[in-house]
Amino acid sequence: MTYCVAIKVAAGMVFASDSRTNAGFDQVSTFRKMIIYERPSDRFMVMLSAGNLSITQSVREALQSEQVSLDGGEPLTIWNAKSMFDAARILGHTMRRVMAHDEPTLRAAGVDASCTMIFGGQIANEVSRLFLVYNTGNFIEATPETC
Repeated sequence: MTYCVAIKVAAGMVFASDSRTNAGFDQVSTFRKMIIYERPSDRFMVMLSAGNLSITQSVREALQSEQVSLDGGEPLTIWNAKSMFDAARILGHTMRRVMAHDEPTLRAAGVDASCTMIFGGQIANEVSRLFLVYNTGNFIEATPETC
């Protein structure tokens, strides 16, 4: 089981995750479940992953180059998204694409393909934002009531 948590407070955000994976009863190994996407003075984003390791690894790699046309506009990546909301939408799209490709094969083998991501950060001068992204690609945003 993976543990990851993030909290948004007035002073910023805190992210924490474990690194243990369990591929069977006697096989325990580790893998980093926190990745930072950063371009100094422009954007700082953190993604925590929980769930199927093959799916989350595919998502984290694809996210770095995934181009998504939101609302029919020009293709965006997390590197040129104008807001964290758009970056979260790009992550959701990437998760849907990876799930559509890999889930049927994993399900046929009796493997649970579900995963969840915590994604937050700040782009330019935007207020920092924090999202919980489900493997279906939809997400909810942290609020003062649900930090």
